[in-house]
Formats: sequence, structure tokens, C-alpha cells
Amino acid sequence: MEVREAGRGKVAEEGRRLEGARLRERASGGAELVALDRTGAPWTSEELARRLGRWRDDARPVAFLIGGSEGLDPGLVADCRHRWSLGALTLPHELARVVVLEQLYRGFTILRGEPYHK
Repeated sequence: MEVREAGRGKVAEEGRRLEGARLRERASGGAELVALDRTGAPWTSEELARRLGRWRDDARPVAFLIGGSEGLDPGLVADCRHRWSLGALTLPHELARVVVLEQLYRGFTILRGEPYHK
């Protein structure tokens, strides 16, 4: 699910807070929150697969939170149980979504024992 990015005319901090509130509203109650943030840990595809397997087995909804052009609200990041870094590069949020989606696909193929991850 997507939320509308705050207008570019807004002060960056105010925009991040507004987007953070929108993301909180859209995340399922009780969802495992994963902030995509450069301060997070870099996960290998195999590590992501293990996490996906645990969340699947626990029947927990998961929300992967990707910030807009100004990044995620620091308060929202602090509330997330997990922080995942896609690397030191700054990626546009549209590209980050594609990378996350591909990694989720790769993680599930690993869980199914398929050879895609090689």
C-alpha cells in the first residue's frame, strides 16, 4: 500500500511526520514493522528468507516502510522493531520498492528450495 507523499513545499521535518502518521495508519494492527533505513542492518537474501519464514510461521502481518523523498520520520523508525538497510547508496523510493519486491520474491524462492537465489 502506498501513502501520499507530503508536498514538497512543506518543511522536511513536518513532511516526514505527516508521512509517518499516514504509514502508521495504513500498517495493519499488530504488524511487524520493518523500516527501510540506511542506519539499519544489511540483510543477506538468506537472512531475509529466514525472517520471512519466521513471520509466516507466526502468522504475523509485516509492513515494510519506505520513506518518500525526505526519508522516514525518525519517530517512526524508532518505533520499528526491525531496520533494514539496502546499502549505503541513496535510492529513490520508487527504486527501493522494486529492490524490496525483488528481494521478497528471492526470499520466498529460497524458502521453497527453488534455485533462483543462486
